[in-house]
Parts: sequence; structure tokens; C-alpha cells
Amino acid sequence: MPGAPKRCCMPRTFRPLTPLRGWRRVATQAWRAPSDPTVYAMVDMPMRAALAYAERCREETGVRVTVTHLVARGVALAIHEFPQLNGIVSRGRILLRDTVDIFLQVATEGGKDLSGVKISRCDEKTAVEIARDADERVARLRQRRDKQVERTKSVLDRIPVRLLGPVMRTISHLIYDRDLDLSALGIVKDEFGSAMVSNIGVFGLQVAFAPLVPFSRTPLVVLVGEVQDRVVSEAGRTVVRPMLTLGVTFDHRFMDGYQGGRMAQITRAYLEDPERFERPSAPAIEPVVAAPVTPSRRS
Repeated sequence: MPGAPKRCCMPRTFRPLTPLRGWRRVATQAWRAPSDPTVYAMVDMPMRAALAYAERCREETGVRVTVTHLVARGVALAIHEFPQLNGIVSRGRILLRDTVDIFLQVATEGGKDLSGVKISRCDEKTAVEIARDADERVARLRQRRDKQVERTKSVLDRIPVRLLGPVMRTISHLIYDRDLDLSALGIVKDEFGSAMVSNIGVFGLQVAFAPLVPFSRTPLVVLVGEVQDRVVSEAGRTVVRPMLTLGVTFDHRFMDGYQGGRMAQITRAYLEDPERFERPSAPAIEPVVAAPVTPSRRS
């Protein structure tokens, strides 16, 4: 129309893909935009010294120290060095825990179910103490003598499946966002702690990754693979050494690459020489600058 003001047209930054057909057309509707802060990492650990230490502990104390207990101890020491990562996200804020507690996942009923126990203050306990506490708790769990766990299971089993998801999210909100104590209802407060550690090596798996469990508010999950002899480079020589791969899942809202790498170094330093850290006069953790040993392929 004569005299009408001209529209100001901004140049287009993007243009549509046409024609949109087949799988690409379906894929645009199959997922929502990414909103998951999960990061995954594989970390190789040398285990010769750790295995020897575990065997020595069994002989000297009678306590069955396993790879899982050693990894839990190493992870706890790493979290201790980064206390700002030991927390939860609640209503847009990061709230920190006062203690480093590790949740050890346990297969029950012959592998048909999954449960676990939280071991408190793992950064302050030796591997032997962690193993002793875990064995006592796991024995009660598998014999169904853990009253708190059985009570929680009983409560959850009575909830209809269609309501279970909303109920779990509500419980998480009340415990973590509202800071309420629901123990009278059979619900343990902060049941899963600072990190979860689960051994998949007992099932013959070398490496796997676990999802973060939303209602647990636990920002770190470590899966312990099967210890295997591998060909590695050591001081310029090709040798065979027992190695372990950890499948690590962490919440990017807490941890960046720097913290993840540093925590891996601390855990590695512990597994390379557990006895050094378990002495009463153990020195403070020093920076670890050595590059990780990279397994080579078998010929």
C-alpha cells in the first residue's frame, strides 16, 4: 500500500530442512531438547598393589576387604578433597553434606533384586573398617533382618505402580527441598549419600555406566568393572598388569573436567598405594601429575 511503513526484515540465521522425511521426521518428535547434565567417563586403574593390600588385610584381620571397599575408600578421599562437590541441588541452590557417605549397591535374592547400604564417613575410615561395616549391614540385608530397609520396602510395595513415580518424586522433594524428617513413615533421610559404588565385575562385566538416580540426589555413581590382566606400558617397558576400569557417571552441575580429572588422580593414588593412606600418620594427599597408564591392545 502506498505510504505504508516498510517492515524491517531480519536476515534468517537458520533455514528448514526440506523435505523432512523418514527417520529424521520421526526423530524430531521422539525426544525433547537435551536437558540432562550427566557426564560419563572411563578411568583405568592399576590394581597390583591394591590386590596385594586387600589380601594382606584379610590375612591380618580376618576381614574380607574387596576391590569394592578399596574403590569406595578412594572415592571418599577424592570427595573429601572437593567438599564443594558433596551436596545436592535444591530449588536452584547447591546444599552441602557434612559427611562423606558412600552407598554400596548390593545384589539380593540371587541377583533378582538390587538394594544397598550407606556407609557413613568413609573418608575417615580405613578400608578394613569400611569392609567390616559393609559386611555386617549386607548380611542383615540379605537375611532380611534390616528393619529400616524392610520397612521402607513394605511402604513402597503397597503403593500402586501408577502412583509410585509421583510418590517417589514427592518424597524426594519433602526430604531434600523441604528438609523434612520422614523416618516415622519408614523413609530414611538422605539414604544414598555422597556417591554410589557398585561392583559389576562380579558379573563378568569389564565396563559399564549407570544412570544418576533422580530421587537420590546423588551426583556421582561409580561402577567397578572386572579386574583383568592387560598389556600396559610401564617405565618404557611393555608388561602385563592387573587393571580395573571404573565407569563413572557424574552431574555436570557439580563437577567439571578439572574436578573429575583431579578426583580420578586421587582415587588412582590411593589404589596404587593403599597402605600409605591407611597409616595413622598418613600424609596429606599431594597433587598427582603423572599421566594415567594407557592400556595397549593385546597383540
